[in-house]
Parts: sequence; C-alpha cells; structure tokens
Amino acid sequence: MTTPHVFRAGAPANLATLRSLRELPGRWMGKGFNLILRPDKHDEQPFFLQLSATQETIEFAPIGAPVPNRGSAQDDIFFRGVHYTQQIADAATGGALHFETGMWLDVPATTAPAAPETVTRLATIPHGDALLAQGEPLAVSGGPRIDPVDSTPITTSTGKPVTDDKYLAPFKNTALPVGIPAEAVLNPNVLLTDAIKGQKITETVVLPLSTTDAIGGTAGGIQNIPFVVANANATSMTAVFWIEKVEDPVLGHFLQLQYTQTIILRFLGIDWPHINVATLIKQ
Repeated sequence: MTTPHVFRAGAPANLATLRSLRELPGRWMGKGFNLILRPDKHDEQPFFLQLSATQETIEFAPIGAPVPNRGSAQDDIFFRGVHYTQQIADAATGGALHFETGMWLDVPATTAPAAPETVTRLATIPHGDALLAQGEPLAVSGGPRIDPVDSTPITTSTGKPVTDDKYLAPFKNTALPVGIPAEAVLNPNVLLTDAIKGQKITETVVLPLSTTDAIGGTAGGIQNIPFVVANANATSMTAVFWIEKVEDPVLGHFLQLQYTQTIILRFLGIDWPHINVATLIKQ
C-alpha cells in the first residue's frame, strides 16, 4: 500500500520551484496602450476603433502547494504556479477597461504526451470569455527581441489584409491618446521598444503563449458565451511576456515586466486584432 501525497494548502511556497515563473509573485504597476476594433451596432456603424493609454496593475501570488495530475500513460506529475488579478484603467479618465483573474502554471516535461517544460495561462474575463494558452519558456542574456505586431484587419475567407478604405480610414483619423505616438496605431509594440531604449537589461525570461499552437499534440483555446460568439467571436490569442532584470545607475537593480497580447475578434467576415501592450515595474 502506497502512502498518499499530503500537502498543506497554506504552506509557504519555495519560489525557486516556480522555475520560469519564480519572479512573478508580487505587485506590478505601469502603463501601456490598448487598441480594439469592436462592433458598433448601437451607432449603426460596422465597427469602432478605440485607442486608450492605460494604467495597469497585476498582482501575482503563489499557489500554496504542488498540484498533482494523476497519470495513466505515465506516472503522476506535479506542477506549481501562481494565481493573479489584472486590472487595466484608462489613463486619462480612470475608467475601468479590463478585469481578469486566472493562473499561470509551470508544467514539467512529460513522456505522454512527449512534450518539453511549458507554461500555461488560464484566464477569465467578465465579458463571458475563458482561455487556455500554452508556450515553451526560455531565458536569454540581455534584453528581449520584440518584433513588430500588425493591427491590420484580415479578411477571414482569404486570410489577406483588408484593403477597403472604409475600414482603414479610422487608423489614420482616430485621435490619439496623450503620450501615444502615431506609429503605435499600426504597430503597438513600438511602445515596448521605446520603453527600454537606453536601459541595461542583463537577463530576460521569455514566456510565449498561444491558444492555437500545439505542444505535445495538444492545444488550448477560447470559450465564449453565445452572445460573444454571435457578435464578436474571440477566436484566438497570442502573447509574449518578458520578465527583465534591469540595472540602472540611479535606481539600481529592478524587475520589469513587458507584454504584448493579440486577441482576434471575428465579425462581419473579418478578423479584427485587439492588441494591448504594457511595461510594468515590480513594486
């Protein structure tokens, strides 16, 4: 007879066991930018381009014990993680833009399925959406490589960028929030690269996530309530989070969290990118 595994849920967590997630616990605060193309039936328009400079807080706390997943094709695995609350507000008005709760999990390498160590993010938001995304973490010396992200809508049936001026005009005509450069409308990631210009970043932990890319033969996804599916179906999410160790001659050593996230909203036969980016400092 084997002895069952017993854990105290309130036991202090050893942060080193979180591996690539070990720096997350704590409060992170900073600013960012939110770009969303959303339906506008209320005003009898096909869509509305909303641009917002943002203030953001994310609080992470360790899950108090290893989580057992029982195996049938291989032996049991145990993983650790953090739970979090994310709040985003409009920087100009203070109005709430986003509220999210969820967990990040560090999943060890497995043989069934054959898969490397991954990180998994589970998230829910009060619009009636829940997502599961996965990615393979890595650590690199120096700063992050932040590639451009494209906000151009895509025609669903062809997979090609929209060319109709009726849909593209708002990208040129919509008033910019204070502090947001014009080039950020087409490539919001420019705010991330601007934020780290001149910084000395000694190490970066990269946490990529996707709801569609399969790892070990499986994938995540997004589930939505029927109203969301019928009116602005959230079909996929990709994101990259960078945990950066920064050396500053005045401020000393500090931790910085940057991320870019793109959610595709599908309506009117078009895939509309909803992109938000942020640079946050650990308090």
